[in-house]
Amino acid sequence: MTPRSRRRGTYGRCPRALAAVLVAVLTLGACDGAGDGGSQATGQPADNGAAEGDIVVASGRDVTGKGGVRQKLIEQWNRQQEDTGSSFRARLVELPGSADQQRSQLLGALQSGSAEYDVVNLDVTWVPEFADAGLVQQLPDDLVDADVIPSVAATASWGGKLYAAPFNSDVGLLFYRRDYLKNAGVTNTELGKGTEWSTVQQLIDTMGDAGRSAQSGYEKGWTTQLAPYEGLTVNGIESFASAVDGLRLTDGAGQYTGSVQDLEAGLKELRDRTNAPYTLGDASRSAEAESLGDFADGRTAFLRHWPYAYRSLHQSLNDQQLGVAPLPGRAVLGGQNLAVTKASKRGTAAKALIRFLTGRDSERCLLDEGFAATRLSAYNDNGLTCATDKPAAPSATASPSPSPTSSAESTDRMPRDKQGRPAYARDTLLPALQNAVQRPRTPLYGAFTQTFTTELRRLYADKPPSELQLAKDLHAKLQRALPHT
Repeated sequence: MTPRSRRRGTYGRCPRALAAVLVAVLTLGACDGAGDGGSQATGQPADNGAAEGDIVVASGRDVTGKGGVRQKLIEQWNRQQEDTGSSFRARLVELPGSADQQRSQLLGALQSGSAEYDVVNLDVTWVPEFADAGLVQQLPDDLVDADVIPSVAATASWGGKLYAAPFNSDVGLLFYRRDYLKNAGVTNTELGKGTEWSTVQQLIDTMGDAGRSAQSGYEKGWTTQLAPYEGLTVNGIESFASAVDGLRLTDGAGQYTGSVQDLEAGLKELRDRTNAPYTLGDASRSAEAESLGDFADGRTAFLRHWPYAYRSLHQSLNDQQLGVAPLPGRAVLGGQNLAVTKASKRGTAAKALIRFLTGRDSERCLLDEGFAATRLSAYNDNGLTCATDKPAAPSATASPSPSPTSSAESTDRMPRDKQGRPAYARDTLLPALQNAVQRPRTPLYGAFTQTFTTELRRLYADKPPSELQLAKDLHAKLQRALPHT
């Protein structure tokens, strides 16, 4: 689940600080264009002389707003085409609705054989489905090279073949209020690698009533996304993978491989993490926006969220108030990957566009704007900068000016290192991405996640079943939903 592909909650709450914290922008920077492997590398037909018409890129809504950064990148690529005398131009089409609705729109258009879309921006969990159905083209292997973080690169293939290029990644992180812990008498407010959930719960216990009396608005220890949507699936998989190291509920062919014993252990972990003494009651009705707003409003001291929250929260909280650490246990990968539709008559040019949007400079731009880059060089190459014109990188202690590529309405207060990267990028974000796990990979992911969330919601009923009974029920239903050995 990368912030950019999950549904909003349906419960209509509007936390007071929501407007202040939802200012993150999804910046996809420019990169140098490169040659295309062409039809010989993939076995796909050439462009058949289709040099006219736009390369249409279908994606979800650009959170930077009308004329936002995605549109600016398309315009930049178009200018480069003009400079080289190319007749190709790209055009961005934003799909309305939730992630599920966007997926349905894309499936309908591509299954009908329509060539309306040339490039589609797919959630990482959709890649097996679109590839297995023959809706997207195989891509040249060199589109995903050794510079791409290995865990992220693995989201782009299916059946041993490359069908997409990682565009922006995502991973679960733990955000926390340093000031709340300090006010409760905690001397070491620096959480980091190796922090366990038991440690988080001990800190919550330490705060106790003292936290409520010392902090106006404080209610419970932590919050996350437990509404019946993909957020619950993500929290569940993180618990399952933490409880059973290396647990994979599907194999390389997408067949279900779980057991009642493993499911029971995962359900116990999820129940322990989210039990009432520690978890904000509204978490069971929260998606990303709601949980982010509750944390920013001061109702909790801990939050499980995605990297874009780092920039969002720093608009209203400073470094003495806000901390971020790897999520205890295992965290789930999210993000989006770019693919070329099978029906595209401009496949070669579309692949060149994808190279432009997923190259080294592009990923550095993405990181500079506060999101998870897919390439190691974005984190480690101090000589790499975003290709767009912008002021020199500020120091880690300064309050940097917003990048010209950003359309955020307020000043960018995100802490940065001397190279202009988010201050936590190398030591926290990159290791989290490298150690993250994927959700089950299957062409029937829709059936999996619907079954999974439906059963997990029973944990939060007035009279929940035991972990063993729920594990047996979940096991049986997943066997019906997915092929299995």
